[in-house]
Amino acid sequence: MIPPGGTVTFLFTDIEGSTRLWEERAEEMQVALALHDSVVRTAILRSSGVVFKTVGDAFYAAFSRAQDALDAAVSAQLALIGQEWGEIGRLKVRMAVHTGDAEQRDGDYFGPALNRVSRLLAIGHGDQILCSLAAFELVRDRLPENVTLGSLGLHRLKDLNRPEQVFLAAHPGLPTEFPPLKSLDSRPNNLPIQLSSFVGREQEMSRLSDLLTSHRLVTLLGPGGTGKTRLSLQIGANLLDRFVGGIWFVELAALTDPALVPQTVAAVLEVREVSGTPLMQTLIGYLKGRSLLLILDNCEHLLDACSTFAEKILQTCPEITVLASSREALKISGEATFRVPALQLPDPESPATMVSVSEFEAVRLFIDRATGYLATFTVTNANAPALAQLCARLDGIPLAIELAAARIGTLSVEEINARLDDRFQLLTGGSRSALPRQQTLRALIDWSYDMLSVSEKALLVRLSVFTGGWTPEAAEAVCAGAALPPWQIPDMLASLTDRSLVTAETNEGGTRSRLLETIRQYAADRLHESGEEVRLRKRHREYFFRFAEDLEQHLSGRTQQAILARFRQEHDNLRAALEGALADEPSMAASLAAAMGEFWYLSGHLREGRDSLERVLAQKSADPTVPGQAEALFQAGRIAGQQGDYERARSFLLEALDVFRSCGEKRATARALNSLGSVCWQQDRYEEARSYLNESLAIYREINYTAGSASVLTSLATVARYQSELETSIKYNEESLALHKALGDRRGVAVVLINLGNTLSDAGEVGRALSAAEESLAIGRELEDNWFISYSLTALANIAILQNELARARAMAEEALNLVRNIGDRALIASLTCTLADISSHEGDYTSAHSLLHDSLEMRRDLGQTASCAYLFAKLAELALVEAGSGVPMETVQARALRAAHLLGAAASLREETNAPLLAAEQQSLDATTAGAREKCGDAPFDPAWAEGRAMSIEQAIAYALAS
Repeated sequence: MIPPGGTVTFLFTDIEGSTRLWEERAEEMQVALALHDSVVRTAILRSSGVVFKTVGDAFYAAFSRAQDALDAAVSAQLALIGQEWGEIGRLKVRMAVHTGDAEQRDGDYFGPALNRVSRLLAIGHGDQILCSLAAFELVRDRLPENVTLGSLGLHRLKDLNRPEQVFLAAHPGLPTEFPPLKSLDSRPNNLPIQLSSFVGREQEMSRLSDLLTSHRLVTLLGPGGTGKTRLSLQIGANLLDRFVGGIWFVELAALTDPALVPQTVAAVLEVREVSGTPLMQTLIGYLKGRSLLLILDNCEHLLDACSTFAEKILQTCPEITVLASSREALKISGEATFRVPALQLPDPESPATMVSVSEFEAVRLFIDRATGYLATFTVTNANAPALAQLCARLDGIPLAIELAAARIGTLSVEEINARLDDRFQLLTGGSRSALPRQQTLRALIDWSYDMLSVSEKALLVRLSVFTGGWTPEAAEAVCAGAALPPWQIPDMLASLTDRSLVTAETNEGGTRSRLLETIRQYAADRLHESGEEVRLRKRHREYFFRFAEDLEQHLSGRTQQAILARFRQEHDNLRAALEGALADEPSMAASLAAAMGEFWYLSGHLREGRDSLERVLAQKSADPTVPGQAEALFQAGRIAGQQGDYERARSFLLEALDVFRSCGEKRATARALNSLGSVCWQQDRYEEARSYLNESLAIYREINYTAGSASVLTSLATVARYQSELETSIKYNEESLALHKALGDRRGVAVVLINLGNTLSDAGEVGRALSAAEESLAIGRELEDNWFISYSLTALANIAILQNELARARAMAEEALNLVRNIGDRALIASLTCTLADISSHEGDYTSAHSLLHDSLEMRRDLGQTASCAYLFAKLAELALVEAGSGVPMETVQARALRAAHLLGAAASLREETNAPLLAAEQQSLDATTAGAREKCGDAPFDPAWAEGRAMSIEQAIAYALAS
C-alpha cells in the first residue's frame, strides 16, 4: 500500500514496562513479542494503514483517514486482551492517535505532527488509546461501533508547546480505570509553556540525559543565542519522571544583586524565610531528602554567587541535581560541562534542494519559525541554496535564525540572505516578551561584551581581523600592542574561550581558535569605531605575507602535504590579506599572489587563483622586473594552461620567460620552459613542446635540480605517448617516478602514476595500468586533492569500460566530473564528457552519447585542441555506424555510413596537420570503423564522401559534426 501524504493520521504504539520484562524473562518475552507484533500489524493493515517504522516493540503507522487509525487501535487492543500470553502475563500496550501535516521522505515521515503523537503516547498507560483534539474532530461523527471518546482535559506535553486536549477511547471490551496521565501537569514543576516548538537537538538531549545520570551538576556552555535556556527546559521536561520532587526552573537573567540568588531560588520553590534563621539554612533544610532538579538559567553575570550556592546545595542535599546554563563554567568540584553546539548546518557549497536542506536542524528551525509569520512559506528548489547559505552565515545560532525568520513576511529568503552583511540592523524585532537583550542580535552580544575586562575587550576586537581562525602565534604577532603585551595574550584567549566568545579546537597540529561569524562582525564594528583598524589590518597583512613566502619554498618533496594543509588552514586569512594589499600596497599584492600561486595550482583553486593573479597583473608598474611581478606572470600562465586557456597561458609564460632570462634566473627559466612545453603539447604542437622541454631538462640537470628534472621527464613522457612512442613514454615515466619517490614528493608520484597508467593501458597492459591508477587515486584521497582524484577516477573509468564494467565506469566518471567542475579544468571536463559518451553508447543510449560527444567537441574546439577534435570526429563516425544497426531502413543505413565517411576524412586531415599519429588501439578502432562505413555504404560512393570530408577546413568539419 502507498504511504499517505499531506495530512496524515498517525497511530503510535509501545508496550508498557517492556524493558523490565526483557531483563527478567527474556525467553518468554521473545515469544510474546512475536505474537504482539503479529496482532498489531494485522490490525493496522486490515484498517488500510501503513507501518512505516518499527523500533523495538514500538509500531509507527500512517493512515489516510482518522477513523481508520482509531479502528485499528481499538481492534488491536481488543485482540491483545483476548490473547493467551502464558506465564509472562498479558502485555499492556499504550496507543496514541494524532492528525497533522507531515513531510514524507525515503519511506519515513518528518515534522511536528510526529513529535506531538510521540509526546501524547508518552503520557499514557498500558491498555489506553489516547486521541488528540485534531484526530477527535475528524472522527467524532464517524466513530467505530461501540466506541466513544471521552475528554481527559487539557494536558501539557513534554514538548512544552501548547497544551493538548486529550481524549480516551472507550469500548465495552477495554479497561476503564487508569492512573492520571503522566503529563507535566501531574508532576511538580514550574516549567513555562513555550509558544513555539522545540526543533532538533536529539543527540544533545541523549548526551545530557546521560550526563545528568552520572553527575549532579551539569553546566551548559555557549555564547548567547545558542539555545541553552530552551535546551535546559526541554531536558527538564524529558526527565520529569526521574525526579519525584519535580523540575524547578530559576531564571537569573534579570537579577543584578548576587546576594539575591538564594532568595530567587526560594521564591521559585515557595520556601518562606524563617525569622532568625539564615535563608540558605532554611533552603537546605527544605531540600534535604528531596529528589528534584534545579535549573539555574543565565549564571554568567552572577558566577561567584551561583558557584557558591550550587556547591553548598550539592554538598548538603544528596538527592538534588543542578543543571546550570552559563557562558563559562561554575568551576566547582564534580561539575560536568556541556558545550552547546550550533544547530546542524547544510554545506553552503554543496548542491541544495528543498529535500536536502530540510534534513538539517538550522533549516528546520527557520521553516518552523517562518511559517509562524507567513503560513504560506515553503522551501523550494529555487530558494533552498539561499536558505542553506543564510543558516551557515548565521553560524547555526538559534536566536539569529529566529530573528531572520521574523523577516519572512516582508522579505524573501534570498533578500534576507543578501542583507546579512548588515545583520545587526536586519536582525531586530524579536518577541516583545523576550528579555531586551534577546530582541536584537546586537543587544545579545552587547550583554556578553559589557562583562569583559578592558584587556579582554581589546583582544576580542583585534581578533576580528582574522577570518577563518588563528593560531596562538598569529594572535600574539598581530594583536599585541598598547595595553596588551604578547605574554598576556594566551591568558586573555583562555578567558575569552571560557566565556564562550572564542571557540578553540586542539588537534595534532596544535590549537586553533576562531570567532563565530556573528561575533566576528560585531567585533569588527567595534574595531572600526576604535580607530585601530588600519594598523591592525596592516599587521595582519604583513604576518600572512611572511607566512606565505616562508611556506611556499617548501611546497614540494616530503613536506608538501603538511605545507598544503597549513595553506588550506589559513586560506581565508590569506584571501583577506591579499584583498587589503590590492587596495593599499600593490607591490605586496604581487608578491603575495605569486607566493600563493603554487598553492592555488596544487590545491585545485584554479578559478580563484587566476582571477586573483590577473587582478594583481592589471595593477603592474611599467617595470616588469618588480619583485613578484614575473612570478605572478608565471603562476597565471600555469593556471591558465591547467584551465585549458592555452593562448592566454602562452602569452603569460612567454612574458615571464623573457624576464627570467634577462635576470639570469636559471631555475625560474627552466620552470617557465617546462610549463610552455606542457601548453604546447596540449595544443598538439609536439615538436615545439619537445624543444622547450629538452631545453628545460638541460638547465635543470646543469644546476642539479632533481625535482625539476623529474617534472620535465613526466612532460616528455606525455609527449611521447601522444606521438605513439609508448616504450619511450614508459621509460620517461619510470625514470620520473623513481626521482619523485626519492624526493618523497607524493603529488609528483601521483602525477606520474596517472601518466604511466594511461600509457600502460594504451600498450594493452591493463593489469599494470589498473594498479597504477588505483595507487594514484589513493594518494589523491590521502592528499585531499580533487584534481588528482578526478584524473585518477577518469583513468579508472576508462579501464572499467575496457573491462565492460559499465556501472562502475559511470559512477567513477560522474564523481570525477562533479569534482572537476568546481576546479575549472576545461580539458578534463571535455575528456570526462567523452568518457560518459562512451559509456552511454555501450549501454545503448545513443541519444545521450550523441549529445555528450557534441558537448565535448565544442569544448575541444574552444580550447584549440585540434588533434582531440579529430579523435571526436572518429568517435561520432563510430556512433553513426552503431546507430545504423539491424532493423534500420537501408536508405538510413547508407546515409549514416556516408556521414561517417565524411567525418573520417575530416579526422584524417586534422591528424596529418597536427602530426599526431594514432596509438595502436586507436588505429585498430579506426580501421574497424572505416571498414564498417565502407561496407554499409553499399552502392553509395564511400571514397568521394571521405575525400569531401578531408577537404573541409576545421571550422567546416566541426560545423558538419555538430549539425545532427
